[in-house]
Amino acid sequence: MPKRNYYSTHPKFYVSIDCIIFGFQKGKLNLLLLKRNFEPSKGNWSLMGGFVQKEESTDDAAKRILHELTGLEKVYMEQVGAFGEIDRDPGERVISIAYYALINIDDYDKKLVQSHNAHWADINKLPELIFDHREMVDKARNIMKQKASVKPIGFNLLPELFTLTQLQSLYEAIYGETIDKRNFRKRVAEMEFIEKTEEIDKSGSKRGARLYRMNGDIYRKTGKFKI
Repeated sequence: MPKRNYYSTHPKFYVSIDCIIFGFQKGKLNLLLLKRNFEPSKGNWSLMGGFVQKEESTDDAAKRILHELTGLEKVYMEQVGAFGEIDRDPGERVISIAYYALINIDDYDKKLVQSHNAHWADINKLPELIFDHREMVDKARNIMKQKASVKPIGFNLLPELFTLTQLQSLYEAIYGETIDKRNFRKRVAEMEFIEKTEEIDKSGSKRGARLYRMNGDIYRKTGKFKI
């Protein structure tokens, strides 16, 4: 009688990925949600997800799922953690690894997103989400808040050129609180990697506002960031 393989004596589970995709527009932090067209929980709101395939790492699976939904590659992503309550998914025993992603809301493939029945929702006015997806979102947002205070990850949510008003609005949306304008601009002025350009944004007024950009090379040399 052949010896039993050690692994064969243990149960097998499904491993899935759930993507918490943040975008920023008109002063608000948004979350990309999917209205499910399949069971379980058909017709309800959920995060975008899928199963890890045999030849994939969890990181690769997260990148694939994000690309399938948005058409984007080389997006800032970070793992949030594992969610493995026994009855978290009524369909099967599924352990999910959650990731959050920060994307420029103007860059994604809008037709592709629409084909998946996905929509942007204000982070402060989210509908009820299936399973433990709200728990994932809350944990991801807390991680993002902490990381955004010491690393310039928030710039992934902005266009290449931005105004200081847009930058302040972004960090107010991330932190969920008002930031003093004078103190904010003083801190920005101390960061060499936030460069003033010669271009003007006149979409808000005739006079317009100066546009800025982030210089990644300078940031990597100095490493100084605190907002």
